[in-house]
Amino acid sequence: MTAPEVSLVVVSYEIARELPRTLRSLAPPYQRACPRGRSEIIVVDNGSSRPPEAAAFADLDADLRVLHQESPTVSPVAAVNTGLAAARAPLVGVFIDGARLASPGLVAGALAAAALHPRPVVATLNYQLGPALHYDAASHGYDQAAEDRLLAGIGWPADGTRLFEVSTPEFRAGEAGPILESNGLFLPRALWDELGGYDTAFTEPGGGVVNADTLLRACALPGTQLIRLLGEGTFHQFHGGLSTSTHDKAIAVLKRGAIAYQRRRGVPLRTTRTPGWLFDARTGRRRWE
Repeated sequence: MTAPEVSLVVVSYEIARELPRTLRSLAPPYQRACPRGRSEIIVVDNGSSRPPEAAAFADLDADLRVLHQESPTVSPVAAVNTGLAAARAPLVGVFIDGARLASPGLVAGALAAAALHPRPVVATLNYQLGPALHYDAASHGYDQAAEDRLLAGIGWPADGTRLFEVSTPEFRAGEAGPILESNGLFLPRALWDELGGYDTAFTEPGGGVVNADTLLRACALPGTQLIRLLGEGTFHQFHGGLSTSTHDKAIAVLKRGAIAYQRRRGVPLRTTRTPGWLFDARTGRRRWE
């Protein structure tokens, strides 16, 4: 069997409503310039009460596997690393939160961006569906039913680019400003091996700030080049997650994560402030700030 060009590792936990949409958004024909065979999707379920099975997604025109994490814990780290170990492609993208939709050019854009440098760290930008970030939107009546109506209103998935019209960016200072993490993080297989995958010390519920830690560690590897993928993104679906359900819970999760991070790393948690290279996936060109 010919190996794919890119593996997409998706972690799942109690997202029966959201996961089918996520996988549809990563599969052809929704993903442009990414026919079957160019990518593979690896779902790792981390102990859902009703775990997904590959047969449920047989209608997707995708090379898709569903793995079930042995001895699942409250942290998704082991599940991520299981997916990394199973990936067959030379480029691997990790979606630690399987409740995020992708825009239609994300996978092809990541492949194009990764080709720009021998040691690329390709970071996609994070958005949340709806008129405000979910920890605020939830207190104003935004819920799963409202989100279903929102997606129906833009005719999703017929035109995935319209996700930008109905979402809120997680970054506050523009596309080149500081970012804490990337939910669609793409590294060459060799760099994931060099990094050692996600750090298993992050045992907190949801992994704490392990996703931010992974981006920081990847950018700190010798000779790597951060490349931000512009014009595409991932879009969080509302499901009452640890860091998105209420404002107080979101702050509490970040504070606990920052304390644990400083204890482990000996330095305060920080955002990634360097813009890196800015690659516009829609034009196929680097942008200069």
